[in-house]
Amino acid sequence: MSCEHLVCASCAHPVVEGRCPVCRANRERMHSHGFAGLTPALIALLLIALLFVTLVVKHLSGL
Repeated sequence: MSCEHLVCASCAHPVVEGRCPVCRANRERMHSHGFAGLTPALIALLLIALLFVTLVVKHLSGL
């Protein structure tokens, strides 16, 4: 979802401009992505690394 076309109920200006504290807070809330401050790409990279570590451990334990 984007805030490009939203109008603030407090100041009647576009939210994307962030003219009032309500606009800035809502713009920041809408533009926050990820989990615990991590970007989706970093989360995917961590999951792939975890998969490889799991495969290596499984392979080594089978020897």
